[in-house]
Amino acid sequence: MTCELTEKVKVTIGLCVKNIEATIEHTMKSILKQDFPHVLMELIVVDGQSEDSTARIIKEYVSRGDLESRFFSENKGLGFARQMVVDNALGEYVVWVDGDMVLRRDYVRKQVEFMDRNPNVGIGRARYGIWTKSGPVAYLENIPFVVESMRAHTKVPLGICGTEGAIYRTAAVKQAKGFDINIRGAAEDVDLARRILATGWSASITEATFYELCRESWKELWVEYAWWGYGAHYGFHKDRDVSMLFKLSPLGGLLAGFLRFLPAYRLTRRSLMLLLPFHYAFKRFAFCYGFTKAHIDGYGHR
Repeated sequence: MTCELTEKVKVTIGLCVKNIEATIEHTMKSILKQDFPHVLMELIVVDGQSEDSTARIIKEYVSRGDLESRFFSENKGLGFARQMVVDNALGEYVVWVDGDMVLRRDYVRKQVEFMDRNPNVGIGRARYGIWTKSGPVAYLENIPFVVESMRAHTKVPLGICGTEGAIYRTAAVKQAKGFDINIRGAAEDVDLARRILATGWSASITEATFYELCRESWKELWVEYAWWGYGAHYGFHKDRDVSMLFKLSPLGGLLAGFLRFLPAYRLTRRSLMLLLPFHYAFKRFAFCYGFTKAHIDGYGHR
């Protein structure tokens, strides 16, 4: 990359992926169609040694576009992958994109404009949109996130302060000492967000919107939340947040589902929302399974 380009880069798109061939085409199309000047953008891809066509699909789309891109591979976990992006980023900001996200055409521009106007914000969180092409399981997963992002008018609760749909100020990430590279599963983003907020930066809702292509089957949902539970075990031993044990238990999930039913129904007017308590309890069972497995494996003990 030339010195001239280095001086121009405003924002780095950080794309960390693994075995996501079912949705990555949608993601890549939305990245390449961004109306933010491409000369001010770069794409850094970190592939977790995918065993499907994920890497090939990404490279095919990159070859068709005009976005400067760099490709890395790792097998040490998501904390390590995200830190690879940070270590190599030339941008003032990092816009985090997952392989199951679809961005509106103005997504990057609105994220960057918001951060430029708000120099005290370290994390800018976009709003979830409703992906209308979802099946029932994915729709149940999508709607509560839409409701939660609608409730957050300015400040962002730590629980939804992760990388999905977020822009991070690179200076804030570095001041907080970056991602914990020992985190192999999920929760690497909330761990960093906690430290960014502790250093005095704020987290705010932006005007941007994105869509998440949620898991379409109960089996896929189980695998995803078991993985999150596995990663959360490390965070629990690191931060000792005892309240997490109830909030992320099946009983806590059942209660969360009941609390989210009414606003979800008001938004969608679909009787499918009656399944939200079951949906949440199911996810929490999967989370507890992953959490317990991590405990048995000794992952996260200090």
